[in-house]
Amino acid sequence: MDVSVIFERLTEAFWLNCKLFGLTLAFSLPLGLVVAFGSMSRFKPLAWLSKTFVWAIRGTPLMLQVIIIYFAPGLLFEMTPWGSGASGRLFACTIAFVINYACYFSEIYRGGIEAVPKGQYEAGKVLGLTRGQIFFKVILLQLVKRIIPPMGNEIITLIKDTALARIISNKEIIMMAQEYAAKGLIWPLFSTALYFLIFVGVLTLLFGWFEKKMDYFHV
Repeated sequence: MDVSVIFERLTEAFWLNCKLFGLTLAFSLPLGLVVAFGSMSRFKPLAWLSKTFVWAIRGTPLMLQVIIIYFAPGLLFEMTPWGSGASGRLFACTIAFVINYACYFSEIYRGGIEAVPKGQYEAGKVLGLTRGQIFFKVILLQLVKRIIPPMGNEIITLIKDTALARIISNKEIIMMAQEYAAKGLIWPLFSTALYFLIFVGVLTLLFGWFEKKMDYFHV
């Protein structure tokens, strides 16, 4: 088979990995902040519920969560909210990824917020700022500075985890390459590493640049 055709099909399959990556990041980053606020809430039942949910999600495999979210509605209620076909499978997979990574990001957010000296909050109150103003005008930049390294690690892990989409037959790049391997053509399987390495390399450079841009802000 023509090598250019194989790479074209692999590239098309990798686009699914990229879509899953982008959708997960777009929704899990803000959701993670909401979950973090829930875990830090002074309302004990909400804090307990948030922490228990985070513990359950972080303590079970992402692969299992994808399977449960995709199949459970049909098995329990004889209906599926995801729709049929490839779009439905991608939708279900995205929901599972968003929930999973929101919980991981929430712990990063929580650690970053709690690491900010309490004197910063007190200074904001003295200046007459509301809690919202204190967070956005005083805490946020310090939080961003602190969470860049751990957040970068999780985001890099996310692009590799997108390969788990294949568990519910989303034809991502590794699944596509395995189809060629089943036909006796092994090199496409190894070549998938190049796609991930390039993507991870770009992310690494991006986070390195962003971290340097934040160097002016000492914490």
